[in-house]
Amino acid sequence: MPPDAAGWWPAPAKLNLFLHVVGRRADGYHLLQTVFQFVDLCDGLRLTPRPDGQIRLLTPLPGVPAEQDLCVRAARALQAHTGCRVGADIELVKRIPMGGGLGGGSSDAATTLLVLNHLWRLGLGREQLAAIGLALGADVPVFIGGQAAWAEGVGERLTPIALDEPWYLIVDAGVPVATAGVFGHPKLTRNTPPITISGFRSGATGNDCLAVVRALYPDIDAAYRWLAGFGRAHLSGTGGCLFVRFDERPAAQAVLARLPAPWRGWVVRGMNRHPLADQAPDV
Repeated sequence: MPPDAAGWWPAPAKLNLFLHVVGRRADGYHLLQTVFQFVDLCDGLRLTPRPDGQIRLLTPLPGVPAEQDLCVRAARALQAHTGCRVGADIELVKRIPMGGGLGGGSSDAATTLLVLNHLWRLGLGREQLAAIGLALGADVPVFIGGQAAWAEGVGERLTPIALDEPWYLIVDAGVPVATAGVFGHPKLTRNTPPITISGFRSGATGNDCLAVVRALYPDIDAAYRWLAGFGRAHLSGTGGCLFVRFDERPAAQAVLARLPAPWRGWVVRGMNRHPLADQAPDV
């Protein structure tokens, strides 16, 4: 898809419909099983090529140095991989909460790679872009891949999966979660038996990070208990955003209308295809 009339490209959030930690590698990385599905809550990116090779972030995020911003890092990684001498001005409108387990930073990096590959006329295929993205974060490849996916390994071994596209109510208790703190916690379950895709479809799943996050973050625990009154509540990734599935939008909107302050919430639609799924060839 092209950008909108003002030149903004979408970077959608994702949900982890479940998350099992099935082991740990010798280098300390955790081995996971999960399913990623996109939702239509999106950040917006506007990228303007510049001839001098500079990468400039015009909208820095509070508390995030420009050198650490994933959009900047993605653009520079693409330059380094290709030898491209064109630069870019980057503008970012942030709608996906940071530290919420919704993959906002990874999605921003993926959209940066996809769009600059197009604007700089580099011609890289999806697999090449995913390899660059993996060095930035384990969630980046699923956004590059463009399809809802069953994921294994550290989250990079992806198999496209066909899912229903229901409505979800996402609740943010306003508490960003440090992923490293969750994965490093001594009480995290790390030996959940692997399951199959059919096991996932049967509903025999959960999120192994949920108990740790609820113990560490009382506000998220309170939001979880409230949301569980309206359906099966889930934690996305390592949190701290929670979600419940609904078959119809009005039902989700009715629960959103009862959301206690100061929590934030969004009613979103599940999406099996990334809005930029056709932005790079499958080579």
